Amino acid sequence: MIKRLCPKGVESVKLGDYIILYTGEQLNKANMFKIGSYPVINGGVSASGFVEAYNEQANTITISQGGASAGYVNFIKVPFWAGAHCFVIKPNSDNLNKRFLYHYIKGQEFFIQQCQQGAGIPSVNSDKIKKLLIPLPPLSIQQEIVSVLDSFTTLIDKMKKEVEMRKKQMECYRERLICQQNYPLKAIGEIGTLVRGSGLQKKDFIDSGVGCIHYGQIYTRLNSCCHKTLTYVSASLAEKLTKVHPGNLVIACTSENVEDLCKSVVWLGDEDVVTGGHACVFRHKENPKYISYYFQTADFAFQKAQYAYGAKVVDIRIEKLSLIKVPLPPLSKQREIALTLDIFEEYIQRLEKLISLRQKQYEYYREKLLTFE
Repeated sequence: MIKRLCPKGVESVKLGDYIILYTGEQLNKANMFKIGSYPVINGGVSASGFVEAYNEQANTITISQGGASAGYVNFIKVPFWAGAHCFVIKPNSDNLNKRFLYHYIKGQEFFIQQCQQGAGIPSVNSDKIKKLLIPLPPLSIQQEIVSVLDSFTTLIDKMKKEVEMRKKQMECYRERLICQQNYPLKAIGEIGTLVRGSGLQKKDFIDSGVGCIHYGQIYTRLNSCCHKTLTYVSASLAEKLTKVHPGNLVIACTSENVEDLCKSVVWLGDEDVVTGGHACVFRHKENPKYISYYFQTADFAFQKAQYAYGAKVVDIRIEKLSLIKVPLPPLSKQREIALTLDIFEEYIQRLEKLISLRQKQYEYYREKLLTFE
């Protein structure tokens, strides 16, 4: 299509000559709320909070200026407050389509992130962005490309919204089925044994051997249950580590915040695996998935918050975790509840896989359509 519409090729121009780029205004955390009319966009991937005023209009391109996510490119579709760690980017020429500009900069996101600088809190220099070269075909061609790429992003956004809706639906069912039925309460320490792990580091991973679950994987890569580990350790090291039997929960006992503390995964593989430091193993005879789902409830979150300690790093002691009380119906009812919640979880996971597939398709076509060679 590009060769047909642009037989003489496409000129690349310096991005800084065709955009306005500036940072937002400082807004202290104390002035933000968890719920509000307008999101605060700063250095992260998602909103820092919400306020009742905005300083930027809807449909604006942003780049995270500072923080771990410095260089992240976004297109904000609602009025918002641009914070001091947020770059705002706007076309300053009638010859540049805003959505075309967004798709191009999104395609440069990895490069921009590689330009992070600073030993403490990383940041991105605006001059690096301005020096990028952007192809500038006629507006009619830009619009053709935008139509194709927007068809992917619109579908992806729609699927993401459905995932969020299904997660909320699952949350409602989980609370109702587990926490609102007046089941007998028993402390974790009464229904099983907690064993603290120790000694496992990422440098211990090898290509094959005894399966292992690292506490960091529970936060980043594993769902609520798994049948296969992502990593392995040697048999000699495995002998020194904490064993995880089929049906056991592996609980992350250290986190950066209270909300994520005690995130867990059920091991449903056929053989024993191992885990290490910052995690503990819950060995019990209850339905493992039921227990795992309880760990995701608001009731469990409230109880664990009473025992969490630490500021920068949040931890929980095993003896305190063992005091948390679990609603415990008969095993047959536990299984029934787990199967009901499994339906939601499996559907959500299928949607997330489809989103990942569509995202890869979008990236493929973005590269093809924006490479004018």
